[in-house]
Amino acid sequence: MIDLAALSGAFGLLFASYNPWLLMIPGLAIGLVFGCVPGLQTSMAMAVFLPTTLFMDFTSAMFFLTAIFTGGMFGGGVSAIMMNIPGTSSAVATAFDGFPMARNGQHGEALGIALAASCIGTAIGYVVLLVLIKPLSGLVLAMGPTEMFMVALWGLTLIASLRGSQMARGILAGVFGLLLGTVGMSSNGVLRGTMGVDFLIDGIAVVPAMIGMFAASELFAMSQRGYLVQDSGQRTVRFSRVLAGMGMALRRPVTLLRGSILGVVVGAVPGIGSSVSNLVSYADARRRDPAPESFGAGNPTGVVAAESANSSSEGGSMVSLFALGLPGGGGTAVLLAAFAMHNVTGGPRFLTDNADLVYTIILANIAQAVLLLGVGLVLLQALTLIVRVRLALLVPCVFVLAAFGSFGLTGDMQGPYTLLVFAGIGWLFKRYDYSIPAAVIGLLLGRMTEGELLRSYQITGGDISMVLDRPITLVLMALLVLSIVLPPLLARRRARRKAAA
Repeated sequence: MIDLAALSGAFGLLFASYNPWLLMIPGLAIGLVFGCVPGLQTSMAMAVFLPTTLFMDFTSAMFFLTAIFTGGMFGGGVSAIMMNIPGTSSAVATAFDGFPMARNGQHGEALGIALAASCIGTAIGYVVLLVLIKPLSGLVLAMGPTEMFMVALWGLTLIASLRGSQMARGILAGVFGLLLGTVGMSSNGVLRGTMGVDFLIDGIAVVPAMIGMFAASELFAMSQRGYLVQDSGQRTVRFSRVLAGMGMALRRPVTLLRGSILGVVVGAVPGIGSSVSNLVSYADARRRDPAPESFGAGNPTGVVAAESANSSSEGGSMVSLFALGLPGGGGTAVLLAAFAMHNVTGGPRFLTDNADLVYTIILANIAQAVLLLGVGLVLLQALTLIVRVRLALLVPCVFVLAAFGSFGLTGDMQGPYTLLVFAGIGWLFKRYDYSIPAAVIGLLLGRMTEGELLRSYQITGGDISMVLDRPITLVLMALLVLSIVLPPLLARRRARRKAAA
């Protein structure tokens, strides 16, 4: 499956000059900082620094931009662990167990777990991409609108199933998020739900809404305490505790490998891969664990599963970029813009005619996974000083920072207004025990789900029997049903075992 001649040429390009390597470390640092600050996105960092690549050759530009991409994937997990605010949509599941670990004084261990899982997940993701890029590109080509629609619904049911006995509330929250995601102009030109507000014509600003819902649910509650970590002796992040966390991740090799492979496969689905991959991996790890009730209370396995999957999904998202010339998300859209700036066209011809260049970029990203380990260890000491700040000062500062970031995302007051409204919605969800992650994922996938459903209807003419001719759709439909039926059955089985014991 690997073109050995092209691979040999890739090693030659990789070490032809040291200049591209010098751009990796600042790129990783930029991505890490942008990823962990609420309101700032990895794709925003890539877009801000895109003009600087005009003065670079194509290889250097790819090294720099993909380094920002790699650093941002880990950075999103830092804020998820420290403040329960995922820096990116792909870090949602990291907060489920990462923040409880931080609240229990295990923030050093949680960050070490996230760093090790991110580095290993990134490396495995690109190794799998190196070996399977051609078969994976064929799989992506086989994904039509019916398959994309089922993947979106499957992601929603997975996050809803994490609620256990409250699964119905999780599904209801997901449906609520889907409905919010359809606000604005539809794919067929119909305007819905704007209530006369002009800035809702393009839909609800997703990132400010996500920050508002996650921030409000915890920051309002945290403001009643003195510090993020109550025990003063645990407020210092010791290097030894970060290393201990890395060891905890390495002691879970099966979870690391399974999460990384799931991340690549699900991440290859354009538009939704990175948002769903961490949830798929987290739900899978929870289902397989002998004590699933420990998830959500600070189980390290949950952090390993989520971080390995969201980091490896970066490699999966490159499939559609290299093989089809189509961006799989915001980050790869910026990379596609860099392609155009350097007069390079992605797609099947690019993959065939420039295989050595493709392999060079993949090998460089494997090297970035190693460099991320060093950059992360250096910067974590500064980023975790947050545990020493009184919450009376920290909470308003985070809200102000999030408001400025939201304004920067939209360029007008839509961002701050959305943040404020969804902060209230998040507080209500927390108060009445509805799933915030399910609502956020529904909002993220709402517009795409509606569009894929519309295209499915147009292709099939409303004839549902056409689905029977699409085996991938049938497999995804079976997984969807299992995600709804299996959790209650497993819960009843465990209850019977406990009663018998």
